[in-house]
Amino acid sequence: MNATVEQVLIAKIRALSPQQVAEVVDFVEFLAAKSAKRAALDRLLAIAPALEAAGVEPMSEDEIAAEVKAARAERRARLAASGPAAKDAGADRA
Repeated sequence: MNATVEQVLIAKIRALSPQQVAEVVDFVEFLAAKSAKRAALDRLLAIAPALEAAGVEPMSEDEIAAEVKAARAERRARLAASGPAAKDAGADRA
């Protein structure tokens, strides 16, 4: 981002109410999460040709759902072990 755009954004943010600033923060976090998910998908799709060449069988939808469920359960267990503050921070990501 160039300095001029950054300065314009900062000036506009400074003119907002605290509630509006909180909404801006939420939106920026949403955009960052969206970008991270897209990057993860791109990395996953990048290995597909290697998996196919290695003869790895594709997973069924049920197998994928089971893997997702297990990963989410593991994340919840880690958050629970970390204490209440970590649990609250990750509650919307589960």
